[in-house]
Amino acid sequence: MGSVIRVALVGLGMMGRHHARVLRGVDGVELVAAVDALGDTHGALGPGVPLFTTVEQAIEHGIDAAVVAVPTIFHEEIGLTLAAAGVHCLIEKPVAHDVDAGRRLVEAFHAAGLVGAVGHIERYNPALQSLRSRIAAGDLGEVYQIATRRQGPFPARIADVGVVKDLATHDIDLTAWLAQSGFETIFAQSAHRSGRPNEDLVSVSGRLRNGIVTNHLVNWLSPLKERVTTVTGEKGTFVADTITADLTFFANGTVSTSWDSIAAFRGVSEGEMVRYALTKREPLLVEHEAFRDAILGRANDIVTLRDGLDTLRVAEAVVEASRTSTAITI
Repeated sequence: MGSVIRVALVGLGMMGRHHARVLRGVDGVELVAAVDALGDTHGALGPGVPLFTTVEQAIEHGIDAAVVAVPTIFHEEIGLTLAAAGVHCLIEKPVAHDVDAGRRLVEAFHAAGLVGAVGHIERYNPALQSLRSRIAAGDLGEVYQIATRRQGPFPARIADVGVVKDLATHDIDLTAWLAQSGFETIFAQSAHRSGRPNEDLVSVSGRLRNGIVTNHLVNWLSPLKERVTTVTGEKGTFVADTITADLTFFANGTVSTSWDSIAAFRGVSEGEMVRYALTKREPLLVEHEAFRDAILGRANDIVTLRDGLDTLRVAEAVVEASRTSTAITI
């Protein structure tokens, strides 16, 4: 590998076009090839970037790394081909269509000594990055609960997965990452309202291994678009809005109230509210920089394939829990 990392983009669909745009602006990285059997339907490629119909053609062209942004069912086949060729990979989430396929990807990249990352982009949102550092610094004290809401209209890009693997995987990953603890128990209810074979609404209740209680409301049936994470602890509550990348802290009050009926009703009193001024860089760019730095051995802030596999394992437990109406121990 030379001084510049030669990257191929596999898939030029709704997400691939954003990867193409961002890749052109990452220092030390050059987009040298793209792969899509249907062509560049969104006009995402700049001049001079060759477009191939197979991954093997891109490998033969000469690449160091690849970004895989194709339907989930193809992740395993393409990922294993790239691993066998010695190519580092950033694979869009979810890592694979099922746990067994994800495990094979983890093993292949580990055996080859390659960087394998998963595109759980929410970890790179400025609001959540600030929130994680503040939780780790003890700003909340003991954390009691993490609740997320991820609701909005149906995305036309979805081809082969339901709302659990497409959307809830974001919340599963970011919750475990914020708490620095994996899931222990999951219960869920889902619904099918849009006539598709996969679920389009889910309500999840969970408990992490460190005792934190979690709740996740996820659907693509709502005209209201929400991407909100609420973390409650002994010192107050953080609210992160990842659409606007705003982080707000609602502190528990330290001033007692003399109004008896209110004092008796509230478990904690209202304190100060602070909205933090954050440096807001595009999460996809930060994700690509982390992937680059991992390849160069500078840092390891990526979402690893094993992280992606853990998230997929929880997602499959969510589907099973909703199917059987039973709590699942992970």
